[in-house]
Amino acid sequence: MVRAAILASGDGGRLQAILDAMYFKEIPNFQLVAVICPRREDYAMKRALNAGVPAYVVDPELFPNITSHSMAVANKLRDMDIELVILAGYDLPLGVVPYQFRNHIIGTYPALAPAFEDVDGDVNRAVLERGAKVSGATAYFADGDGRVGGIILQKAIDVLPDDTPESLGRRVMEECEWKLLSRAVALYCGNKLSVHGNRVIVKE
Repeated sequence: MVRAAILASGDGGRLQAILDAMYFKEIPNFQLVAVICPRREDYAMKRALNAGVPAYVVDPELFPNITSHSMAVANKLRDMDIELVILAGYDLPLGVVPYQFRNHIIGTYPALAPAFEDVDGDVNRAVLERGAKVSGATAYFADGDGRVGGIILQKAIDVLPDDTPESLGRRVMEECEWKLLSRAVALYCGNKLSVHGNRVIVKE
């Protein structure tokens, strides 16, 4: 079994996608050991506890800087013997975590990487302002800086003429990110991913 932990923030929509996939037995050889959040009031905490998954808070306000906070998160993951780390809308820098879990951190990005990777702000607004005809999401292994590394899966959707940043963001999340995240985790747990440099090979 792959022992996994989810780093989550906010409302926990991506976390719920994993919880739903677990309920429908769509992820083989998978054990969700814990959910870690930066704030107790994050709704992701409630989603985890309602599903019977242990949830922990590693509060950044208790640490002098992001490096020490990320070291505390990494130590917590190691103490629980975690193999796979899943990013579910985690809104803090990962700091040292990617260096200690290289090729063992899966997340999603709300665009078709490498497009719009360097956007500082609302990615969906940038997509609309650029006049892109398609958008989508990318499931990836985090690189050493916690950004998009090796691409695992991508899914595209059309940008509609009447889309707003909010409507596009909602469709990208629901139609792309939620599906890609659980699928990428299932591929990992099924031993169907191999990494060659920056390239991820999917063995179907």
